[in-house]
Amino acid sequence: MESLKLGSLEIWPPVVLAPMAGITNAPFRTLCREQGGGLFVCEMITTRALVERNAKTLKMIRFGPQERPRSLQLYGVDPVTVGRAVRMVAEEDLADHVDLNFGCPVPKVTRRGGGSALPYKRNLLRAILREAVRNAGTLPVTMKMRKGIDDDHLTYLDAGRIAVEEGIAAVALHGRTAVQHYGGTADWDAIARLKEAVTEIPVLGNGDIWNAADAMRMMARTGCDGVVVGRGCLGRPWLFADLAAACAGSAEVVRPALGQVAATMDRHATLLTECFGSEQHAVADFRKHVGWYLKGFVVGSDLRRRLATAETLAGLRQGLAELDAGQPWPEGEDTPRGKTHPRERVHLPAGWLDDPYEIVVPDAELEVSGG
Repeated sequence: MESLKLGSLEIWPPVVLAPMAGITNAPFRTLCREQGGGLFVCEMITTRALVERNAKTLKMIRFGPQERPRSLQLYGVDPVTVGRAVRMVAEEDLADHVDLNFGCPVPKVTRRGGGSALPYKRNLLRAILREAVRNAGTLPVTMKMRKGIDDDHLTYLDAGRIAVEEGIAAVALHGRTAVQHYGGTADWDAIARLKEAVTEIPVLGNGDIWNAADAMRMMARTGCDGVVVGRGCLGRPWLFADLAAACAGSAEVVRPALGQVAATMDRHATLLTECFGSEQHAVADFRKHVGWYLKGFVVGSDLRRRLATAETLAGLRQGLAELDAGQPWPEGEDTPRGKTHPRERVHLPAGWLDDPYEIVVPDAELEVSGG
């Protein structure tokens, strides 16, 4: 297995933490990065908010002193604004790598023509990629996408070729359409087809990687050059230790007892407090992680509720101290995490599907970063 090469960057193991809104902030990236190497991507940053120097957005671009390479994902629908944002990242040394979001399936993004809706407009996609690469200087620019809007409007092969032609350093494919959201099964065969069609740059696979064995199977089956891991690491930052071991040829896996999980939960909440500068904000933000960390463990409903509604670090720690520290890792819990239901339809701008080659810049970009 080879390192993942993105321009001048060399990533080992060839594993990427997918940007997830409200999840992949500096504290969570720290927990994952400490487990093993790879590329750990910041939450999605909106190009409009960045160029307008939105205070919240600028605070989200936080990287630890030891965090290298610094990876930033940008979302945008306007080639000019995307170009300005990438130039700002390069000139102000905000990151070492830029990823472009063309995979987000949520309605507030697709109804504006962004995320997984945008590659349908082939020439608009080309214009955005061209401006991003032109303004990036020496920074590698990559892109993450889905198969398309639905099975009748697949775009990933065209988008892959456009990426190569415009100088993109690598493409990542989530093997689902936008309408699937996170439901059903990821189409690994589509990743294999993209790899066959795009030979000049690395192709990364994403979708249904719940453990290191899944990652190895995906790479063997599709020939992809690396994997992107999203929901599989929710409540399980040690998955990156398993991935590093597997890439090195080891079958060793981390299976922490509940006491070790509780210690990680404590540290996660503490790091959030240091990052946000507000204990109340940090503990409230941590609540969504509680269910993921405790998935499969035998924990009483009252204690789960108290942990998920704690308002202070002291209250959280009191609940963590009541957990059965010696309870072993629950077998069979390498299963889907997070939302899994498909959508009935994809929300799109009016007339979006009329002409796939029309260059039309949607009315407005998102004003708030993070998805």
